[in-house]
Amino acid sequence: MKKTLLVAALAGVFATAAHAQSSVTLYGLIDAGITYTNNQNGHSAWQEKSGTVNGSRWGLRGAEDLGGGLKAIFTLENGFNIANGTSGQSSRMFGRQAFVGLASDQFGAVTLGRQYDSVVDYLAPLSNTGTQYGGTIAAHPFDNDNLNNSIRFNNTIKYSSINYSGFKFGGTYSFSNSTQFANNRAYSFGATYNYGPLNVAAGYLQLNNDVASASFANNLTNGSSFTGSGGAGAQTGEWTFLAGRQRTFGAGLNYAFGPATAGFVYTQTNLSDAAGGGISGTQSGRGNATNGGVAFGANSARFQNFEGNVRYALTPALSLAGAYTYTRANLGGGVNPNFNTVSLQSDYLLSKRTDVYLQGNWQHVSSNSEVGAYLNGLSSASTTQNQIAVTVGMRHRF
Repeated sequence: MKKTLLVAALAGVFATAAHAQSSVTLYGLIDAGITYTNNQNGHSAWQEKSGTVNGSRWGLRGAEDLGGGLKAIFTLENGFNIANGTSGQSSRMFGRQAFVGLASDQFGAVTLGRQYDSVVDYLAPLSNTGTQYGGTIAAHPFDNDNLNNSIRFNNTIKYSSINYSGFKFGGTYSFSNSTQFANNRAYSFGATYNYGPLNVAAGYLQLNNDVASASFANNLTNGSSFTGSGGAGAQTGEWTFLAGRQRTFGAGLNYAFGPATAGFVYTQTNLSDAAGGGISGTQSGRGNATNGGVAFGANSARFQNFEGNVRYALTPALSLAGAYTYTRANLGGGVNPNFNTVSLQSDYLLSKRTDVYLQGNWQHVSSNSEVGAYLNGLSSASTTQNQIAVTVGMRHRF
């Protein structure tokens, strides 16, 4: 009897040890709400929306201890629309993230797969759109700097450093997987430093797009990916700009004052080899009537974003947040719209995992009636240079 108990006890110990060496976690977030918009293609609209602030998702995250401070890690993350149950990110099973790699306590992590760029990793958390306090609908016009990760990158190798007394850095390279090595590739790098209440960050992203065999009219009409020699490359199925090269860079800072945090973020996106290109119809929602998008009037285009944001915890459960972004754009051909975008949010925690929110967003476009107001995440743009959206929603995390 004693031997039997001893064997059972030892088996329990070894089972516990084996379990401690590896783990798999199921996690997710569901964001659903009702949105009123004053003007979508000339009409007011009431809609049930998924992911107005944070995209609904579920995922698996795992790690195996290999010894000596080394772990094997993986993440598989699916994005979906809670309103109708369909998959997001061009109907990919794991469209948000899908990667595997090694993580070291001394040297950082190297991962391979479909991943976020360094601007998203390091700079976006300092912005309103890159957090739970503004999210998708608060993105800078057309999400021109990708702070709301409208684009994720395939075939990506990423390095992420450990935390060196508040300083972290990393970079990515996304392969074209083509014999035309430089077509449809991307790379990025970024860094952040946290010192007490101060947090600063900077990032850079470059896309080299394969536009040689792209059909601009089809892309602007339906927002489909451009295809050709780079069809299996760094970005397929989702894109914001049809231009040969996109360079995005920016920097920002946050500073905490007790229960309040204030921040400023500056980003700039420069597009070249843009003649005959433009903004995706799914991103812009409005332009000339024949193609549903906004065409570039020259070989280059540029966006500059200046964002100020603030959030305040009135109580441990109730928070207020807001942001104002001034965007100066030059789309060529004398089209130089200026965007003024405001986001306000009140959020109340019902529990550690469930909250309800009220969010209002407003955008005004000054000059150039060719470009109407278009808040990110809505189904269509305004027929005027103003658009207002108000959402009542809830989020649940698991």
